Amino acid sequence: MSFFPGSDPQPGDARSCDAVEHLIIPSSRDIGGFPVKRALPTACRRMVGPFIFFDRMGPTVLRAATAMDVLPHPHIGLSTVTYLFDGAIRHRDSLGTEMVIRPGDVNLMTAGRGIVHSERSPEELRGSDMPISGLQTWLALPDHLEETDPVFSHTATTALPEITDKGVHARIVMGSFGGLASPVPQHVGTLYVDLALSPSVSAPFDADWEERALYLLEGEIEIAGERFGPDQLLVFRPGDAITVTAGAAGARMMLFGGDSIPTKRHIWWNFVSSSKERIEQAKAKWRSGRFDIVPGDEDEFVPLPE
Repeated sequence: MSFFPGSDPQPGDARSCDAVEHLIIPSSRDIGGFPVKRALPTACRRMVGPFIFFDRMGPTVLRAATAMDVLPHPHIGLSTVTYLFDGAIRHRDSLGTEMVIRPGDVNLMTAGRGIVHSERSPEELRGSDMPISGLQTWLALPDHLEETDPVFSHTATTALPEITDKGVHARIVMGSFGGLASPVPQHVGTLYVDLALSPSVSAPFDADWEERALYLLEGEIEIAGERFGPDQLLVFRPGDAITVTAGAAGARMMLFGGDSIPTKRHIWWNFVSSSKERIEQAKAKWRSGRFDIVPGDEDEFVPLPE
């Protein structure tokens, strides 16, 4: 879900082992019965590698009388990455794309100079209970690509490489891990891995990336003798090799990070840019209705926040 009107969370719990630079407890908001937890950006950490926004959607069940309806809204200067664990979302955008994303698939929408999209429960699934669970993240674009032409890319789960070995299961969503590389395009070095560990199984998280973090989805893990629970974001210090050990019930987590963006990024509503002036231009353009429309979803839109 790209449109998130809630305020940023406050810095989280101060517990940490030596390897953990920041421990962030996401804020939680209810948007029309749809729970969302935001882990980035926060007051203590704005980005991890190119990741400037990290939302945990659900898990929840949308009852028969309700649906997910994120109305058409604009983006600039970023790529959105949508990755589902359960449910389905129909994506439409101003390029004319229409795509239903399902669990394990990856939608990568690069906004560049500007794009408009909507995200809704598929019409054919409405009228019955619909589970929904997943992640949406934003990746800041490097300076030379901030004004690139918008583009949409869909990668089916069957195209993503996986590792299964001695209680470790990893799906490489973006970037490289364990000697395998995802086909999902990336604009700077990016790591994004769905990692599941069986009970008491350990896995390394090497210091191969400039910036690294872990979002725990399910279960409990131990790192350097300290335990961490679900819905916590751990940002690791650079240069340290990390070993993650699952608790007695196993654990599932997202490993993410990559190359840092060397220039400062500003974020306002759905706009990301190295220039405050560029964000003001985007605000004026949306306010005056000069962004492109979304074919098949022309009648509604999200107004510019006041």
